[in-house]
Amino acid sequence: QVQLVESGGGLVQAGGSLRVSCVASENIFSFNAMGWYRQAPGKQRELVASKSRGGYTNYVDSVKGRFTISRDNAKNTVVLQMNNLKPEDTAVYYCNANSGGVNLWGQGTQVTVSS
Repeated sequence: QVQLVESGGGLVQAGGSLRVSCVASENIFSFNAMGWYRQAPGKQRELVASKSRGGYTNYVDSVKGRFTISRDNAKNTVVLQMNNLKPEDTAVYYCNANSGGVNLWGQGTQVTVSS
């Protein structure tokens, strides 16, 4: 089974930037969608951004214009560049790979934005 490993989380002040990366143990080309979700304490996990195999991107409204998702099938990586971070972006960020009945998750990486 494909393993997803995230890295790059950390602590940043509001207005700062972070880049979280996800490396897959196998080729990700076959996955229809690669994305990032996040879960803040006491809240449900939500989709932050996704990118389809065909290049279509989708963002939750709260991050549009600030976050950018990129997908490199040759390197089996998915990266979320986060700019102008806000305290409400604080959460554990999870990498996700989805295709048909297969839905895989990484272990998560903590992103904390201080005010």
